[in-house]
Amino acid sequence: MHVSHLSLTDYRSYEQVELPLEPGVSALVGPNGQGKTNLVEAVGYVATLGSHRVSSDAALVRAGASRAVVRLRADRNDRSTLVELELNPGKANRAQVNRSPVRRPRDVLGILRTVLFAPEDLALVKGDPEGRRRLLDELAVQVSPRIVAVLSDYDRVLRQRGALLKSAGAARRGGRRGGSAEDSAPDLRTLDVWDAKLAQIGAQILRNRVRLVDQLRPHVARAYEQVSDGQGAAVLGYRSSLEASVDDGRPAPSPLDEPGVPHLDVSIELLEAQLLEAMSRMRRQEIERGVNLVGPHRDDLLLHLGGMPAKGYASHGESWSYALALRLASYELLTHGTPEDETGISGWGDGAEPVLILDDVFAELDSRRRGRLATLVAKAEQVLVTAAVAEDVPEQLDGARIDVMGGQVTRVR
Repeated sequence: MHVSHLSLTDYRSYEQVELPLEPGVSALVGPNGQGKTNLVEAVGYVATLGSHRVSSDAALVRAGASRAVVRLRADRNDRSTLVELELNPGKANRAQVNRSPVRRPRDVLGILRTVLFAPEDLALVKGDPEGRRRLLDELAVQVSPRIVAVLSDYDRVLRQRGALLKSAGAARRGGRRGGSAEDSAPDLRTLDVWDAKLAQIGAQILRNRVRLVDQLRPHVARAYEQVSDGQGAAVLGYRSSLEASVDDGRPAPSPLDEPGVPHLDVSIELLEAQLLEAMSRMRRQEIERGVNLVGPHRDDLLLHLGGMPAKGYASHGESWSYALALRLASYELLTHGTPEDETGISGWGDGAEPVLILDDVFAELDSRRRGRLATLVAKAEQVLVTAAVAEDVPEQLDGARIDVMGGQVTRVR
């Protein structure tokens, strides 16, 4: 799979740009602030319907414009597909495939797959759990686009249940101050309904994440060994919010915590029952705080290195190696696919490689890691690289060069 053409209208810094691309390596070279990342960000947006830099589509529309349009042609074997996305801040986005409108923008998911390396990836190791949860969920969407509806439903239920918990907590506090708690308190039988919905949807997400961790584990171990030259063993685990906290405030050990242990026997029915039980047990605390304390939105992907948590123990170089290993493992998983399970979530499994995007990542790496990463990704069908200067592109990634300057793209070779 590769991108053969990218066209942008009023996207970020570009009023209009046309960028033909070919299989193999294409290096986008130019000083910072000239629009290199905007180009590869647009490619990634078609694959994920999101940006790796901002959470809102409004930032993607050029200042002064009312909308932005991204057109991309993806070629796979002997088939070519044209995707067009219209970004409308404050209104619904629209999409077309081969010039025919589709019902929802998410219907384009699965046409293009990408794996993006960026300086922000260091936060996967050193940052908060939110980034690691996002890694799993974004990968799940690329493995099987159908799960985006499950994630969307979960966010909706989470907001509704959170609002109900907040109202119940406010009413309880009002009663303590002498007000009439009975008149203002919501009917907690409604909370039972939202508990059931959250457990039903959350179990699907949790099951899918656990399976992804199982499938990623050997790829991460192998990729870390390759990037770091065998310096330490990288092992994945998964921490669920299902277990109660111990006295020191840390999550108690859970069967999902154990690094290196397969969890394929965890059924959706069991997870749903456990989520319901945990919500019942935590209801008082949830109402007191007015927040959802149980569910996959509170979980974490555990990164172990040499038997210790990578966060807080790994050096800067080791953290970079781990972050790179996570992305390389994602590439392998997307290329080779996953089996279908009872959730109906299935993998690609047909050898369609994702497009690899390396956004200014080589400037962050030492020469040894730079060379190892370049050697590992050079075999991909298409690699898009951005760099401030041509010298930042390793010689293993020799290919087409495109200069980017002041919103203009010029092919050099």
